Amino acid sequence: MVKPKTEEEIELLRENAILVSKTLAEVGKTVAPGVSTKELNRVAETFIRDNGAIPSFLGFEGFPAAICVSVNDVVVHGFPSDYVLKEGDIVTADIGTLYKGYNGDSAYTFPVGEVSAETRRLLDVTKASLYKGIEAAVAGGRVGDIGHAVQSYVESFGFSVVRELEGHGIGREMHENPGVPNFGRRGQGPKLVDGMTICIEPMVNAGGRSVYLDRNGWAVHTADRSNAAHYELTVVVRHGHAEQLSTFDYIEKDPKINF
Repeated sequence: MVKPKTEEEIELLRENAILVSKTLAEVGKTVAPGVSTKELNRVAETFIRDNGAIPSFLGFEGFPAAICVSVNDVVVHGFPSDYVLKEGDIVTADIGTLYKGYNGDSAYTFPVGEVSAETRRLLDVTKASLYKGIEAAVAGGRVGDIGHAVQSYVESFGFSVVRELEGHGIGREMHENPGVPNFGRRGQGPKLVDGMTICIEPMVNAGGRSVYLDRNGWAVHTADRSNAAHYELTVVVRHGHAEQLSTFDYIEKDPKINF
């Protein structure tokens, strides 16, 4: 059984979640044609450390960077590199922090300049599916309710949900129980309990749902090389409706950021 967090623990998680949210916005200000993905990593790591936290992805199970930067057909866990973003790309920043003994984790997919109408639709549907999942994260329900909400919404637009990867609980550890798949059936899976803290993170492919692991052992690509989008927020399960700890407001209320 998953132990719910105390209100004191939730406040520490909230501090991390807000820091991650602000870091995503700093990265968003940097995303533009001509910018390397390595520069996005530098901006994020500098901001996290300047705010007294640790980039928790750096060294996690051997991961070599402060954040995951995934471009176009990379679903998750891309390495920052010398790759230079170009007009029409999409790039996901997935960011984690460790502060006061607790973790933060959120992700956002940014368009680079102008993108195609189909790519724009992929981004909009994936983000909307995240909020559908959050709406289902209600005490007394089941984890399958979340997955069903995400999957049914995504598939109604002809896109595909990745099944090999999932959301997760969060607390003192980056990844805690329960796992939170983006597919499922209502009424199945672990029970959702008031005070449970989870990361909901739809990973959606424009084409088929099949993926493969890069030979670097980390980056996950779409098998058909179609674009993939990924949005993630940390929430607390509550009676009636979930409480968001992280937010996209710092991104979407900043006129300097293309989202």
